[in-house]
Amino acid sequence: MEQKEKELQPQTRAYTVEEIAAILHIGRSSAYTLVKKGYFKSVRIGTAIRISRKSFDDWLDQLEL
Repeated sequence: MEQKEKELQPQTRAYTVEEIAAILHIGRSSAYTLVKKGYFKSVRIGTAIRISRKSFDDWLDQLEL
């Protein structure tokens, strides 16, 4: 039942810095540096930073890996 509930939840429209770090296999400080340099759209809500999923995914797609 829990699996079905997780599948029904809509995808979030934003990543956390920790999620970005995990996706890129880099440290948190490196992920914060990418955010600070403005490689993708982000917003600060109090002390939390959220990164636009679309902006990040577009940035990642344009990289040649």
